[in-house]
Amino acid sequence: MPAVPPILPSVLRGGAVAAVVLALTAACSPAARRVSTPPLLGAAVALTGNASAIGQDQRIGLDLAAALLGPAGPGRPLPLTLAIEDAGTDEQSASQAFRTLIGRDVLAIIGPSLSQQAFAADPVADRAGVPVVGPSNTARGIPEIGPFVLRVSAPVSQVAPLSIARALRNDPALQRVAVFYAQDDAYSTSETAIFQKALTDRRLKPVSVQRHQFSDTDFQTQVTAVLPLNPQLVVISAGPVDGGNLVRQLRTLGYRGQIVAGNAMNSPNIFPICQRQCDGLLIAQAYSPALAGEANRRFVAAYRQKRGSDTPPQFTAQAYTAVQVVADALRRLDARRPVRGRPLAEVRRELNAEILAGRYDTPLGPIRFTPEGEVIQERFGVARVRMDADGRQGRFELLD
Repeated sequence: MPAVPPILPSVLRGGAVAAVVLALTAACSPAARRVSTPPLLGAAVALTGNASAIGQDQRIGLDLAAALLGPAGPGRPLPLTLAIEDAGTDEQSASQAFRTLIGRDVLAIIGPSLSQQAFAADPVADRAGVPVVGPSNTARGIPEIGPFVLRVSAPVSQVAPLSIARALRNDPALQRVAVFYAQDDAYSTSETAIFQKALTDRRLKPVSVQRHQFSDTDFQTQVTAVLPLNPQLVVISAGPVDGGNLVRQLRTLGYRGQIVAGNAMNSPNIFPICQRQCDGLLIAQAYSPALAGEANRRFVAAYRQKRGSDTPPQFTAQAYTAVQVVADALRRLDARRPVRGRPLAEVRRELNAEILAGRYDTPLGPIRFTPEGEVIQERFGVARVRMDADGRQGRFELLD
């Protein structure tokens, strides 16, 4: 029987094999990776699961940003592309989506949809030196995750108390308050702490605090426990699905007082859930479609062209803004020294610093960042939900 030839030529045996392996490893190492042409940005939002009501709004904002801000044009010679991954609603899915985007050599990541996910996924990007811009992560402690973590979503400590103040303005004699929140969700637990402090600061002690799970849809036990206490105000920190179902059941079982809802319910995607019972909800706003400024006018016009006469929701505006912030910073960086073909890790570091240093005219108004990555935003408001007579469609009516 003839001898079986070696798999590798003799010149690649021994130390030469090790040298080839090392060379291939070096070629695939992060240090050897280069910025693609055109540069690639990433986004990971909840397209499935209970948080998809948020992610659907964000997907619209991402698509609008990719269409308006991605192509090269006057004043922006550098074209950009955007890759979108489904981050689901749980921490594992978000972390995996981040790893996938990092493996595709994106320069920055917009996402995830939930604060709960951010505490798990953001460290993945931070360790890899990839800038993360949170579009809707409002819980306390998000920017402190690491030096590569920023957010364009104002923290709940700034926004949540506004709706409590509005409820008191509507009824200065208000005294009895019931609180509901999702106890297994970082955003909800963070927000309810702010809500409850705002109540305490106004000398309002809750008559009941009811806890539930983010995935819950049946609230009959909690609601029937609260109604005999005759609350005049209900304050909810929950996601769009659990929160929408809670509102519907509160109204169906007889509650007629005011309801303040938290930021995660700031989406028209709650309307099919609570339907006619959504009417009258008070929700603080970090975005106003009526805001003056070229950036917002352009965004609103693009949204209406794509969606008809609808008013852009907050989550759509924030996702668009997150892409804009990264795109503006990257183009400033590129104007000083072209980024294409340069070492990926180097450009990621420079981009992170450039985002932090910039000032931006966005649909949210003028924004900038603290050195830690916290957004500095000036304009907020409160909206009341107004449902149409058939209970199928509604709008967020901004109050003065």
